[in-house]
Amino acid sequence: MWIGWIEFDVLLGDVHSLKEKRSLIRPLVAELKRRFDVSASETGLQDQHRRAMIGVALVSPDHAHLREVLDAVERFVASRPELELLSARQRELHSED
Repeated sequence: MWIGWIEFDVLLGDVHSLKEKRSLIRPLVAELKRRFDVSASETGLQDQHRRAMIGVALVSPDHAHLREVLDAVERFVASRPELELLSARQRELHSED
């Protein structure tokens, strides 16, 4: 069994309040869950209105599938016009590690 996750640090565009931030982050997190069948959540920087940390996690029976999904998630987040991807950090663990 493989467990993998990726955490994104993103800068939001023309956002002036936490309410506006939530109106961008919630649909993005929902789309990640729906499109890639992963767990996703806003994981940090909740009190800053122009920055967000988004975490995505996946459990997979094989390493190739895990890499494929995490790479697709990263490409999807990077392609979003309403945000700028500042960094993406991936981590993978095998159940025997």
